[in-house]
Amino acid sequence: MKFKKNTAIEPDINLIPFIDVLLVVLIFLMLTTTWSKFNEMNVSLPSAAAQGATDTSASWVVLVNSQGSYAVNGVKMEGRSLQDLSAALAGLRKTDASLLIKADASASHQSVVNVLEAARLNGVVKIAFATQNSSQANKP
Repeated sequence: MKFKKNTAIEPDINLIPFIDVLLVVLIFLMLTTTWSKFNEMNVSLPSAAAQGATDTSASWVVLVNSQGSYAVNGVKMEGRSLQDLSAALAGLRKTDASLLIKADASASHQSVVNVLEAARLNGVVKIAFATQNSSQANKP
């Protein structure tokens, strides 16, 4: 009796349907993803090592102390809310002036963010932060 040898049949893997399914999943993910654009405000930060003085005649100055109260161009504000600060900066939109923020080192982050938000609401695009030179910071 002669038996037939069983030869192993190599499986043939077809990759075309696999690629088709992956492309359909990719297209589905691309269509269902929400694309959001973040609002950004360009802020120019001065260097602490800079020696040149800025032109203060064309800029408004907002002072933020450690308690979170504000002073706009040397005039202390009574309120601390965003609406009060926005009303104080309302005249800045009509000029081409810049806004200089001088915040105390121990001022809260939220106080400075309120100034930035009030500036954004008034359409201010030129914003700078005041820093102190390292040689001035070491003096008693």
